[in-house]
Amino acid sequence: MTSVPPVTSQPPVTSAPLTAARKPAGSSLVRQVMGEAGIGIALLALVAVFALSAPKFATSANLTNIATEITLNTMLAVGMTFVILVGGIDLSVGAVMALSAVVAGEVLTADGLPAAAAVALAVLVAAAVGMLCGLINGFVSERWRVPSFIVTLGMLNMARGAALQYTNAKTLYDFPPGFTRFGTSTLLGVPALFWIALLMVAVGHLVLTRTVFGRLVFAIGGNEEAVRLSGHRTGVVKVAVFVIAGFAVGIAAVTYMARLSIASPIIGGGYELSAIAAVVIGGASLAGGKGSMVGTLLGACLLGVLTNGLLLMGVSDFQRQIITGGVIVVAMVVDHYRGRLAARLTPLG
Repeated sequence: MTSVPPVTSQPPVTSAPLTAARKPAGSSLVRQVMGEAGIGIALLALVAVFALSAPKFATSANLTNIATEITLNTMLAVGMTFVILVGGIDLSVGAVMALSAVVAGEVLTADGLPAAAAVALAVLVAAAVGMLCGLINGFVSERWRVPSFIVTLGMLNMARGAALQYTNAKTLYDFPPGFTRFGTSTLLGVPALFWIALLMVAVGHLVLTRTVFGRLVFAIGGNEEAVRLSGHRTGVVKVAVFVIAGFAVGIAAVTYMARLSIASPIIGGGYELSAIAAVVIGGASLAGGKGSMVGTLLGACLLGVLTNGLLLMGVSDFQRQIITGGVIVVAMVVDHYRGRLAARLTPLG
């Protein structure tokens, strides 16, 4: 006599997947509202305050100045976003920018090169120098498990010393006229260099949100060991983000030269802190795994508006430093509570 196996009830096949599908959508919406939207509202509020307090703030000339001032920080912050998303830090960007600038400056001032060829070669050389320094940072940090804080601190000193040695502490100038004209030109009323910064933000956003590499960057910042155990080469990705940061530094170096018509071995002091501040204010976590290019852009804009507005209101340089530092600390505290509130509201999505 053949025994019939007992019939067991099965749960509906669609219930779990539907629930799982709803949660990420709700979670994503909450994070967006608590993240970029919150920073955008803060930025608009700051603009409104300065527009009422400083009569010259809302003029087209001053808004152009703000766009020009935040261009460099936006470019550096794009590369810094990649590094911070994997839980790293890069303290060398200011010094590497100086080294990239002086090497590119030598190309621009070389005899016998047509202006167009000199500019193109200078851009390539600046990017190559930045990427090489980034490669060294990433490789040493990953190969010997040295914290990126220490490695990039060492690179800061090496790059600064190399820039001073390379030029004998002299400033380079007398670049091709077309190159310097481009640095001060505008397109649709907006500085041309700022359009390049926006292009870098757009490309960075697409890489992070539409590519496997971008998903790996977020995943490594969230749980590197889980990504490694799933078969991915986390070391390659972590080295790559430092190379990307170096590329952004090289482009920023050329931008600085085009805007001010000089290449000095002492430029870039403190730029790394401004870039980190823009990324953090933009909602990124220094522990890694959380952040966005849109937030980074808003963070850079907020810093630029704050600096410009305080200057127009007659606040001294020392006081501006105090206020800017306070804003960074407040941003970290707000981010802490924003994360807790988002975690509570997520199940409701």
